[in-house]
Amino acid sequence: MTVRRGRNFLQTPGPTNIPERVLRAMHQPAWEYSGPDFIALARQCLYDIRPIFKTEGEVFIYASNGHGAWEAALSNILSPGDKVLVPETGLFSFAWGAVAKQLGVTIDTIDNDWRHAIDPNQVEDRLRADTAGAYRAILMVHTETASGITSDIQAVRQAIDAAGHGALLVVDVIASLACTDFRMDEWGVDVAIGGSQKGLMCPPGLGFNAVNGKARAVGNQGGSPRSYWDWRSRDMDKNPEAYRWFAGTAPEHMIFALCEALVMLEEEGLEAAFARHRRLGNCTRAAVEAWATAGAMELNALVPEQRAESITTIRMAEGFDAKAFQSLLRDRFNVAVGGGLGQLDGKAFRIGHMGDINEPMILGTLASIEAVFQILGIPYGEGALPAAIASLARAHGK
Repeated sequence: MTVRRGRNFLQTPGPTNIPERVLRAMHQPAWEYSGPDFIALARQCLYDIRPIFKTEGEVFIYASNGHGAWEAALSNILSPGDKVLVPETGLFSFAWGAVAKQLGVTIDTIDNDWRHAIDPNQVEDRLRADTAGAYRAILMVHTETASGITSDIQAVRQAIDAAGHGALLVVDVIASLACTDFRMDEWGVDVAIGGSQKGLMCPPGLGFNAVNGKARAVGNQGGSPRSYWDWRSRDMDKNPEAYRWFAGTAPEHMIFALCEALVMLEEEGLEAAFARHRRLGNCTRAAVEAWATAGAMELNALVPEQRAESITTIRMAEGFDAKAFQSLLRDRFNVAVGGGLGQLDGKAFRIGHMGDINEPMILGTLASIEAVFQILGIPYGEGALPAAIASLARAHGK
């Protein structure tokens, strides 16, 4: 039995660290879910989540993970036999497409090597070729958790408009929300899908659909057979019965957590939160680039401007076991990082720098990783920690 002392360094790309304030907010008895106190709290929470998405539209909250939020969006806007376009970004674009297939939706994919962001020109070409207007939606992942790549939402929106196509733009912001600038209304996103367990610093268990008027109209006119996921029954303004906002008993303690997390983000300021994630991402990449000079590893994302601010994926050279590295890091140093997913399984590891983290936590993680490289005999270039420290010093204005 391994005894681990001190605090675990949870540097996975979700779930992320849950702040003490959020845990304390949950540590209370249940409330009367139909009583005035909880109704007032839930109503305020449903309003306060909107600025995180930068939308004036309604945000629906589900007791679910991100996969549930995917299905909620799909079932409201698509019917069996509908067709959608899915630009590939990594494992999660495939997984989302698989959910759509199970709902009877036809998927067309734009292939990608998992090392580059979505090419908006390819999106425009596909839409221009769709002269019949068969595509009902474009399913786009903003930050792909598997590949560590962030795609340009504005560029994809411009591609849709340039093609003169009426497809809905549906964007997964699960790994970018509250970490990376996202402007739903300004950028013309019709549906945005989020989750509680990453930048929002809450436990897994809440999924979000932020929805504009165009998508609401589509959902009102069609969609798939649905009950729990139905936006119409959850409409806060049209349905005075508060229990309907959550399709039954509300996930009270998750709402307590979310309310406190939203207060914390308001205190920090969204722009400051974005800057913090950018700082920590740059620091991490500076270290990886130094390690990579020995030839045993490299950043997965090839284009610097496309590298995610919330997650860094590091590819290992042939002959090095990323899973053995991950296990030793956990067992000896009490540091958890993500493993490779999909085609990167066993070939990569992922450092999450999202949510409730700061500079010492990242530096401790990077130092622990380098120690494990030494133990396992994995070649690495010198100077990673000095490079990371220098990156932080520059960001803070040395």
